[in-house]
Amino acid sequence: MALTKRELFRKRRLRVRNKLRAVADGRLRLSVHRSNKNISAQLIDDSRGVTVAAASTLEAGLGFVGKNNVEAAAKIGAVIAERAKAAGVEEVYFDRGGFLFHGKVKALADSAREAGLKF
Repeated sequence: MALTKRELFRKRRLRVRNKLRAVADGRLRLSVHRSNKNISAQLIDDSRGVTVAAASTLEAGLGFVGKNNVEAAAKIGAVIAERAKAAGVEEVYFDRGGFLFHGKVKALADSAREAGLKF
């Protein structure tokens, strides 16, 4: 029986997250979610179960409402990096979920690295 796209995505997401948990060393998780219309990133402290910082194209102040392109992803990466710095976070581990590290997800990661986050 062939697996559906959704099941393959779910398996990939769990595989990535479980591998990252093994090397977490108490760092926060930079989790990325991409939909057809928006992209968002969160800094999550898994030990406390708390979101420390978040950025999304749903925020009107960023000027990318309803946009899901490489430029919007790069802007979200820079914003989440500066919000992480404001919260006192310098090192994170990057959780791409089930998304491939390509295009928008890669642009978000690269701009977060350029803005000073280490992962």
